[in-house]
Amino acid sequence: MIPKDPVMLLSYVNTQLRDFYPSFAALCEDKELSAEEITAKLAGIDYEYDRGRNQFI
Repeated sequence: MIPKDPVMLLSYVNTQLRDFYPSFAALCEDKELSAEEITAKLAGIDYEYDRGRNQFI
């Protein structure tokens, strides 16, 4: 289960990306998450995925 709160979700996703996954797509595929839903929630707090850094900034 992933956090519902956008700020907690941001922390969770970036930690997972830093520690375990080479890309956001790999994280979503492995955990069976909707990339679109996560991207939309994080866009709501002005964060977007940066492929070069492999994190939401």
